[in-house]
Order: sequence, then structure tokens, then C-alpha cells
Amino acid sequence: MKHLKTRILITALALFCASAAQALTYQKTDSTRVVELLTKGRRQPSTENMMMYYAQQLVGLPYVGKTLEVNPTEELAVNLRELDCTTLVETVVALVLTTQQGSTRFADYCNNLTKIRYRDGRLDGYASRNHYFSEWIDSNERQGFIAEIKGKKGDSRGDYYPFVDAQTLDITYMSTHPASYPMLKGDAQALKQIKANEQRLCGRTVRYIPRRLLGSSKKELSCVHDGDILAIVTKKAGLDVSHLGLAVWGRDGKLHLLNASQIHKKVVLEPMTLETYMKKHPTQLGVRVIRVKSEK
Repeated sequence: MKHLKTRILITALALFCASAAQALTYQKTDSTRVVELLTKGRRQPSTENMMMYYAQQLVGLPYVGKTLEVNPTEELAVNLRELDCTTLVETVVALVLTTQQGSTRFADYCNNLTKIRYRDGRLDGYASRNHYFSEWIDSNERQGFIAEIKGKKGDSRGDYYPFVDAQTLDITYMSTHPASYPMLKGDAQALKQIKANEQRLCGRTVRYIPRRLLGSSKKELSCVHDGDILAIVTKKAGLDVSHLGLAVWGRDGKLHLLNASQIHKKVVLEPMTLETYMKKHPTQLGVRVIRVKSEK
């Protein structure tokens, strides 16, 4: 690894209220930064959009892929030095949840990060991680942290407008490409669990705003708020979502994406509109919209 890791065992009584100790990977700068952000966050007025506030604090951090694939076995990895699209979203959500709880403690942040990253909030090996974003949505809706915005039948502009397109999930990518995942190599049990997780998702229909509507005005897309999580639906075989970011309504009146960008090599508010961005990526079909609840 290019960064020195600090690995500690934190007792479950202190952190997770479980019966066994929990492995955690982080650097001292990560815990210091978390506490600093939470302390500043608590000083913000009650009207502040905390999803946007925390995301803006992370703008400029380097993009690095696979930031969770750092251990031979699964541990809770905390890294505020470099982010990918998923860990950007998870970092912001964990900061917001911890702020809602009135805490500035690193242990509470880690507790919230575990809850959102792993199925039903329990770290139990590599396969317990919400690898597919549809899993992530399901788990966090069950726990009451988020709600997926889907429109409604009978809308005067058309059923479910603007979520007028649907995708039937056919998720198989991890089980059919195990060599792409180092922690699956040689672990038949984990691969079996991954396949079972995929099968639970397959056949489900999800709704999304198609790319053709993403250039609409803020009035037309009033269901999308600043700071909402945007999950980009893909037609790539075996996947549901190919990229994540946060919604930002620009001064141009158009929707933009704040994301950990592989193109820009950092966390950035994309200067081009989301519609233009997606036109440059033909496999991207549209966006699902997920909102963190104001309180649990």
C-alpha cells in the first residue's frame, strides 16, 4: 500500500454493541479529519443542507479506485484522503447521520459507516458488503436512513413522471467476473453468498429518470433536490448502476453532478450539465434518485 495503515480492534461495546471485536482500518489523519468535519458541521444553522455542506468539504480530494480493497479479509475501511464514487457518497451520508445524532465522535461515525455499507448494518465478511447499489438502497431503506424517490402513478404529467422508464434487474457481474475481485479469489463460500445476493435482486423492476429528460428545468424536475444521491443506471451486462454522485442545481438552472471523477482524477462539481455528461457515456440510461432522511 502507498499509505501506512493503522489497524486497531475496537470493542463492540464501545462501537458496535455486538459480541465480538470489530476490525477497523484507518490512519490517524482520517479520524482527525472526521472529528474536524463533524465539529464544524454541528455549528451550521439548522437550515443548512448537510449533504451539500459535507460534499463541498471533500471537493478536490483525489480520486482513487477500489479504496475498500485494502485487506485480505473484510474490515471497515475509513479513508478521507482519497475517494471513489461509492466512498464519496458513503462518507457524506455517514457524516450527515452522525451530525443528526448530535455527535462529533469518530466511533459514532464508524458505527454509521458500518450501518450504511453492510447489509442491514452488520459486517460479516466480504459478501455482507452492499456491493451493488440496489442492495445499498434496500438495506438503507430497511434501516430507515434513506428513501428512493420514484414518482407516483396517476401523476398529471404521466404515470411516475419523471421516472417514466423502468429497468428489470439482471445482476450477475460479480459472480461471472470473480477474477476482477481479489477478495473472491479462492473463496468459494463468499462467491456462493454473492450469487445468492444477486439472485435476490434479479427480476425486480426499478424506475428511473431517463437521460432524455435530464436537461429539463428545475421546475420540471422538482422531485430532485440539491444533495440527493444520483445513481446512474447502466445497460452494461450484469450491472444495475455504473456511477454515483450528488445532485446539484447549477446557476444555469440545469442539473449537475458532484462526484469523485475518474476523468478529473478528483472530487469535483462537474462543469457540464448532467445531460451532457451522460450523452458522452452511451451505456448510461438515466438516474435513480435517493434521499437521505432528515432524521431517523
